[in-house]
Amino acid sequence: MTAINTTVIDRIKQDIADHPVVLYMKGTPVFPQCGFSAAVVQILTHLGVKFKGIDVLADPEIRQGIKEFSSWPTIPQLYVKGEFIGGCDIVREMFESGELGKVLKDKGIETRG
Repeated sequence: MTAINTTVIDRIKQDIADHPVVLYMKGTPVFPQCGFSAAVVQILTHLGVKFKGIDVLADPEIRQGIKEFSSWPTIPQLYVKGEFIGGCDIVREMFESGELGKVLKDKGIETRG
């Protein structure tokens, strides 16, 4: 791992602070570029959650920076109210068990029931 510059970390911190739900993903919410990103977008959309999608393919520094920021090696990565929730498998498991809806509700994020 390389030391990422503080500008990239500051951008990540700012995005996470500015938006209640942030998904670092490959592609965009409208046009995901990988199945894992698409799956998380589908779950959030199903729950009616408004979120900010950040395309890591458009910015290699963010792509590497988010992995080092979270100490998590894969994309997508979901953040809710500044807290790292997990990647696709974790989000999917939490959704299926109902835990994701509970976490969102507990953090004051509006969902579709």
